[in-house]
Amino acid sequence: MKFAICNETFQDWPLERGFEFAAECGYEGVEIAPFTIAPYVTQIPQSTRLAIRRQAEQAGLEIIGLHWLLAKTEGFHLTSPDPEVRRRTADYLAELCRFCAELGGRVMVFGSPKQRDLSEGVSPGQGMDFAAEVFQRIVPVLEENQVILAVEPLAPSETNFLCTAAEAVSLIERIGSPQVRLHLDCKAMSSEKVPIPELIRQYHPLLAHFHANDPNRQGPGFGQLDFVPILEALGQVGYRGWVSVEVFDYSPGVERLARESLQYMLECLKKLTTDPSTA
Repeated sequence: MKFAICNETFQDWPLERGFEFAAECGYEGVEIAPFTIAPYVTQIPQSTRLAIRRQAEQAGLEIIGLHWLLAKTEGFHLTSPDPEVRRRTADYLAELCRFCAELGGRVMVFGSPKQRDLSEGVSPGQGMDFAAEVFQRIVPVLEENQVILAVEPLAPSETNFLCTAAEAVSLIERIGSPQVRLHLDCKAMSSEKVPIPELIRQYHPLLAHFHANDPNRQGPGFGQLDFVPILEALGQVGYRGWVSVEVFDYSPGVERLARESLQYMLECLKKLTTDPSTA
């Protein structure tokens, strides 16, 4: 188990400064939201891509991958009834996959709630058909670049499609590729009836990535969610991937969120009989 942080946490900081501060806090990895670099990934030149990877390496961080894949873009939608929109979406996800690999990343988290919402007249079954079509189209690109697409269930307050881990797993199993797996997010899981540790234990065979945050949209330890049983469950199932801090409410301050979120999780690990990071 390794700890990372999402780069948009640092808001308008230069990337290099954010990388350096993350490493100073004790993080080993950083997760990139493409919109923090350019509105569209196709607008990011090769020189910038190389520079980003170099800056992270110089800070002692690993770029673990991407998230917020379609945020702040237009013209892309996972469950659109328009075949041309779905084709464009698949092509754009393929470009993101290449970008991810060039940065040294190995996972892309598909959340993007508004770009997957079922529009009026599209049934959940049709949504599954359309989403499966888009993801299946990019499997060869994922395989070529050794990148995993991690499907993220989100709360009903954010989207009307793939709102539970079970629904996300149904889509993943339909695609049937080891390059398409599951992402779990604490804030999102808190909306389910099943407790978070139980969801981890139930779906861990497909688990590729994990976001740590509180239902109050701040970082771990900034709300009421107890991370001791969460980290314990991750350790018990043998999770060896990244635990990446993702926040949405920056009111406590960037520095506090970054530093204290990690400190809190490390304190939680100390409370366990067996440290999940070494289990």
